[in-house]
Amino acid sequence: MYIKQSHLFTSESVTEGHPDKMCDQISDAILDAILLKDPNARVACETSVSSDLVVLSGEITTNDNVDFIKIVRDTIRYIGYTNSEFGLDADTCKILIALNKQSSDIAMGVNQALEAREGLMTEDEINQIGAGDQGLMFGFACNETEELMPLPMYLSHKLARRLAEVRKYGLVDYLRPDGKVQVTVEYENAKPVRIDTIIISAQHKPEVGLEKIKNDLQRYVISYVVPPELVDESTKYYINPTGRFVIGGPKGDAGLTGRKIIVDTYGGFSRHGGGAFSGKDPTKVDRSAAYAARYVAKNIVAAGIANKCEIQLAYSIGVAAPVSIAVETFGTGIIEETKIVQLIRKYFDLRPAGIIRMLNLRQPIYFQTACYGHFGRTDIKLPWENTDRAELLKNEAEKIITKGS
Repeated sequence: MYIKQSHLFTSESVTEGHPDKMCDQISDAILDAILLKDPNARVACETSVSSDLVVLSGEITTNDNVDFIKIVRDTIRYIGYTNSEFGLDADTCKILIALNKQSSDIAMGVNQALEAREGLMTEDEINQIGAGDQGLMFGFACNETEELMPLPMYLSHKLARRLAEVRKYGLVDYLRPDGKVQVTVEYENAKPVRIDTIIISAQHKPEVGLEKIKNDLQRYVISYVVPPELVDESTKYYINPTGRFVIGGPKGDAGLTGRKIIVDTYGGFSRHGGGAFSGKDPTKVDRSAAYAARYVAKNIVAAGIANKCEIQLAYSIGVAAPVSIAVETFGTGIIEETKIVQLIRKYFDLRPAGIIRMLNLRQPIYFQTACYGHFGRTDIKLPWENTDRAELLKNEAEKIITKGS
């Protein structure tokens, strides 16, 4: 396999005050509130924001009622938009609700999979649901960090989360909720060796000068997060490179659920199927199968079967079993990829109902994932981040190697 001798790779993250991330959080706050009362609800909630208007749209089918307006205002207030000068006021913004029930045509395929309708399931499998849509999903893991995440994405999320922390803790009290981070890492022979560039754009009060912002963010954010051995005299820092970032949030830019899918996943380091996560209940394989693919990939890397692993799953609407499973180890696997696929089929139930059971997804855990990434998190406990099947996979791989020799 050809390996680049030296190259740069960049990933980005955004704070919870970014307009698109606001929408993700509102959609997932609504999802959690519904799942808390009705774990079997069907939810596809989209949020958009612009200026002082919040719009909820999509399809929700549930046996319980929730106060959508209160959830929207509470979420915006939690993020930190409590004054129209910041970009939005949680207490005075206008909220428009345009929600419908799930289409009966879609529900028919989700409620009972094609395999069940055609008698291809055994009696105890008859409750198997079908995939909520067609599509392809990717999961990824690599051994660049303890969290088995690509280093550029890992550092981008840590910097963005720290940017929010120093604002909320009052360490840098002139910051406002909106912000973006970007990290460029230099690789040699496929290994990360140093940070080439760090970019931070942070919303702030109008009276604060650029030099103070640069000094404070270097001290309280960058130096706090970035390991000193990864930077050198050639590392470049761009802090508020336009010179001013006062107008932010929905006042500066419109936001929409699902428009930060690369931030949500692997920062472009792995391929992406195109489906967003936030606002979707776990019958939507855009979300649940992407989590399952990460779970599989992470356990394969944790087992030492590969240093880098990408899993692709593909589904048909209304059908339970994935139509394909593909594995790419980028030349780092210790057994053939076809053998890894066999292990996946044997030890992971990747039908939608199987994923939901395997990862216990019918619980209100999604709001906490809506910012700073769905993968590689150490600040929260997520079931798809467990490596509880790594030892099993390791033993099976060793049997394959022994048998082959």
